[in-house]
Order: sequence, then structure tokens, then C-alpha cells
Amino acid sequence: MMYLVLVFSPLLSFIISLCFGKYLTSKGVAFVANLCIFFSLFASSLAFYEVGFCRSPVYIKFSFWIDCELLDVSWGFLFDSLSVVMCVLVTCISLLVHLYSTSYMNHDPHQPRFISYLSLFTFFMLMLISSDNFLQLFFGWEGVGLCSYLLINFWFTRLQANKSAIKAMIVNRIGDLSLTLGILSIFVIFRTLDFVIVFGLLPYTPDFSFSFLNINIDAVVLISLFLFIGAMGKSAQLGLHTWLPDAMEGPTPVSALIHAATMVTAGIFMIVRCSPLYERAFAVLFYIAVIGVLTAFFAGTTSVFQNDLKKIIAYSTCSQLGYMVFACGLSNYSVSIFHVLNHAYFKALLFLSAGSVIHSLSDEQDIRRMGGLQQILPITYLMIVIGSLALAGFPFLTGFYSKDVILEVCYARYNLVGGFSYWLGVTSTSVTAFYSLKLIYLTFISNPNGFKTSIQLVYEPHLSMILPLILLSFCSVFLGFFTKDLFIGFGTPFWNNAVFVSPINSNILDADFIPVYVKYIPFFISIFGSILSIATYCLLPKFFFKLYLNKKIFNLSYIFFNKKWFFDKLQNELIVSLLLKIGFRVTYKIVDKGFFEFFGPTNLSKYALLVGKLVSNLNSGKVNQYAFLIFMFLILFISLSVIFSFFFVFIDLQIYFAYFSCIFIKNLKLIIK
Repeated sequence: MMYLVLVFSPLLSFIISLCFGKYLTSKGVAFVANLCIFFSLFASSLAFYEVGFCRSPVYIKFSFWIDCELLDVSWGFLFDSLSVVMCVLVTCISLLVHLYSTSYMNHDPHQPRFISYLSLFTFFMLMLISSDNFLQLFFGWEGVGLCSYLLINFWFTRLQANKSAIKAMIVNRIGDLSLTLGILSIFVIFRTLDFVIVFGLLPYTPDFSFSFLNINIDAVVLISLFLFIGAMGKSAQLGLHTWLPDAMEGPTPVSALIHAATMVTAGIFMIVRCSPLYERAFAVLFYIAVIGVLTAFFAGTTSVFQNDLKKIIAYSTCSQLGYMVFACGLSNYSVSIFHVLNHAYFKALLFLSAGSVIHSLSDEQDIRRMGGLQQILPITYLMIVIGSLALAGFPFLTGFYSKDVILEVCYARYNLVGGFSYWLGVTSTSVTAFYSLKLIYLTFISNPNGFKTSIQLVYEPHLSMILPLILLSFCSVFLGFFTKDLFIGFGTPFWNNAVFVSPINSNILDADFIPVYVKYIPFFISIFGSILSIATYCLLPKFFFKLYLNKKIFNLSYIFFNKKWFFDKLQNELIVSLLLKIGFRVTYKIVDKGFFEFFGPTNLSKYALLVGKLVSNLNSGKVNQYAFLIFMFLILFISLSVIFSFFFVFIDLQIYFAYFSCIFIKNLKLIIK
């Protein structure tokens, strides 16, 4: 019963808030929602003790779902070490966000609808992380995508919110399609979708391969690739990352929930859950590591040149997700999930603190119009300092214990991909320190640059907004220290086969014996990034501004990074515009308005009448004419049969298919031009 309360309490909150919010008022809805999420958090804590410390995994087969021939899928819940850790994380962050939202959104007349969406978001994420099969995981996967659309588009009268929500939905469709192909491929090979059975059958499918695009590919490699592309969409990896910064158009509590505990962590969770599958696909692991470290570097350099407070933190999320992904690519799944847990708390702290600043400044988000808030918002200033230092990996804060371990195990790989990941990851660490100090200085320490009327109205937020920040700050300071040995200590029995942990591949033991100076490199690189940030914005701002004005290379570099490496522009001009042209000129004009209308019901009825008249004219009543027609059609049928048999036997159809494909593509280019 406790485990069902854990999962279904947020669903109860959603139903009550949505159906009876009109009668309960905003305070009543907030009370019910916080109470339900608290019950879920309490049940998660008990489950964490029972499953994690007592090492007693729980499996619940709730009810039947699909029973059709070989496809047998039930509603089931698997609570192992990985699931309960994520349950505690999701419910804890969700409770704090719900509590924060009661004050942050109290001016909004649609607060009950907002609270109901947050509760539904939590429910779908709990369904995802507690599922025992791929189909139920996909149900939760699509559910969090739906809730992200509803919450980003919560202020639906804003055009930019509409566009951002649609963009998030469409970009995630690419990843969701790939995930669907992966799940279908799993069913084709294993004839089941249950995690335990699939992972148990992996050693008995060594030679199975697919013919994909006329290329024979190992089935496990292809499945792993499909699943990872799905994770790229949800976790905003390079290429499918463009939706994440635009998701900032929703209310700030939404950003905290998406970036800390729900949407973006779903992809990382799926990779870690499928770790036995990925250990059979080494080629895909190499691809995962490269994509992850490139994402960390790209998002970090982009964040340096952003001026929107929330977008700076959003790109830092993208960068940290890159660290988690390339840790998985190096077979360090426990280290990756440890960084997920640590990152969630200081990222939620950063977003909610940024929300307090924006709320106090009458929705101002440009850090160039802030400054001088250190004395007016001392508590918020302290919270952002703690969150930013934890993000930068400052020693003895939560981020330090996971990010540095990721870099150390990269170095301990002693191969090309490990070295590449280490040095690019270290560079990204310096960049992280740079924009963290930039955010603190321009927002709080520099001279006031905003409007006088805005500064006069600034005040510390209500206790219901401050309390979640204080709790998150304690987690951001102490959590990494107290949980490091539990989650990634050498020989820890905590994961209990829930996550693939191999002493040979994880390199955690080797990381303890690397040279001491290698362990100090990330720290000194971070110090260098901090000093450079202070010099740029505090000590020598005029010098760097003159470089920007007079040196063309600095000007072009700023434009390049500020415009996000022109990823959006390239995607719109090379891919989106091409697809729109094909959709209009081919799909709409040729197919819809051409083929289907020509052979549609209206024209087809005309042709049927015409053919009917021609056939009726042949009905002359003369036997010799009937015999002649029968003989002619018989000769025509035999001739066509001989021709087609010769065509299929003696002619290579692939050559003709390639030839006609080239002609079609050539004509398609002419149509588009």
C-alpha cells in the first residue's frame, strides 16, 4: 500500500485541484497539493530505507494492461535502488516547488490549474521511474512531455510561450520516434518488454542482427542507438538541445521542476536503467561519450555570452547533462546518477533564487539591468552564491563531489576517448566558473543598472518562498559529502544489481590512485575561470569593451556564441525550411491536391460512370464479339505475365530502384528551387 501511495498521491492531487479547484480556492488547492506530495515524499523515504538500506527490492504487479498473442504487458512497479533514489529526488524537489509556487503564483487567477499541472508532472515522472517494462516507461515518458507543453504554455496569451511549447513538443517528437523504434526492436528480438526478462536474455542473443537501410547491424547496437537518440531529445543533448533554453518562457517554478527533477533527468535515468544493454554495445558507448562532452562544452561556452538570467542557468543545465551523459558513455553509471542527484538540488536552488530576483524586480530577467541587490536581497544573494559555487564545483560543496569524480574517472580510462573527455570537461569546468561569477557580480554586486522605480519596489520574498531555498541550500552544501560513499564508494552494495557496476570498467578505484596534481587541475582551472570573470566584469571592463569594439575577431566571437553557435539558424534554414517546402509543394500540391483529388471520391465516381458507359457499349449481344474480346484479354494477360516474370527473374530491381530514386530526387530539387 505504501508504494501505491507513493505513486498515486500526486495523481489524486491533480484530480482534486483540477476538478474542485473552483470551490477550494487557491489556498485550499495549495494545501491539498502540498499534503499529497508530502505523503508521497514520506512514502519515498520509507521505500528508500527498505529497498536501499535493507536491500529488499519490491515488485508490484498492479493490473493487466495488454494481453494479445505474444504481447503481454501489465501495469507493474519495480522499486529497486535506482527507482527509490529517483523517487526521493522527484518528490522532494516537487514538494519544495509546490510550496514555492503557492506564494510565487498567488497573484495568478489560474493558480489551481497551475498546481494541478505540477502534480500531474510529478505523477508521470514517478510512473516513468517506477515502471517495470518499456511500454509503461514510454507512457510516463510521453506524460512528462505533455506536462512540459502544458506548463511552458501556461501563460497561453503570450505568443513566445506558444512558440516555445510547440518547439519543445516537436523537437522531442524526434527523440520519441527513435525511442518507439527501439522499443519495437526490443519486442521483435526478445518477445517481451519487461526489464528483468530483457536484461536476463541479453547473454543469449550474441549473433542476432538487423538489416537496417540495407546494412547489417548488430541488434543490440541498433536498439541502444535508438534508445540513446530518444534520451538525447529529453535530456537536450547536442542537436536536439534547442528546446531547452526556450522552455524558460514558462513560470520559474516550472523551469526548476523541469531542469532539476523531471523532464531532463528522464533521459539520463533511461540510459542508466538500460546499462546492461549499453554494456553490450561498445560502439554506442563511444558515441554517447563524445556527444556528452561536446554538449558540456557547447552549452558552457554559450552560457557565458547570454544576458537572460534564466537562460544562463538553463544552458548550465544543458552543460551538466553533458557531464552525466559522457559519464555513462565511460560506463560509470553510478557516478552519473550521483551527479544527477547532486545537480538537482543546487539547480533547483539556482532557479528558485532567480525566480525570487525576477519576482522582486517586476519580471525583469536581463542581468544587464540589475545590480546593487546584495544589500536589498541578502538571503536570496546568499542562496545564489551557494548554488553558483556548487555548480562551479567549489571544494566541499555538493557539486564538487560528483563533477570532480567524473573528470577523474575520465582520466583513469587511459585511452583516447577518456583523454578527450577529460580535457574538454576540464575546459568546461573553467567556463562554468566564469559564468557563475558573472551571474553573481552583475546581478548583485555591480552598480545598479535598472530603473529606479524597480529598485525601490524590491523586497525579500515571503517565507513560503524563502523556506524551500534554505532547505535546498543545506542539500547543496552537505548532501554530496554524506552520500558519496553510499552511492559511489568502492565496493558499496547499495545499487544491488539495479545499475551495472563493474570494477574493471568503472575506474573508480583507479581514479583514487591517479597523480595528485591531476586531481587539482579542475580546481585551479576553475580558479582561473573565476579570476578571468572578475577581471572582465569588475577590474578591467573598459579594456575588454574596447577589445570588443575595435577587434573584429572579438566582435564576431561574441556574436557567434551569443547566437548559440547559430544552431537555431542552421536548423531553420537547412532542415525546417526544406521540410516546409516539401510539405507544401510535394505533399500538399502534388499528393493532396493532385493525386488524392484526381483519384478521390468525386472524380472516381465520374470515371466509374464513364467506364460503365464504355463497358455497356460492348454489350452488343453478338457471340462472335464476346469471343473476340475474351481471346484478346487472355492474350494480353499471358503477355504481361511473361514480361513481369522475366523482369523479376533476370533484372536486378535494386539498380532500377536506385535509378528512379535519383530521378525523383533530381526533380524534387527542381521543384523546391
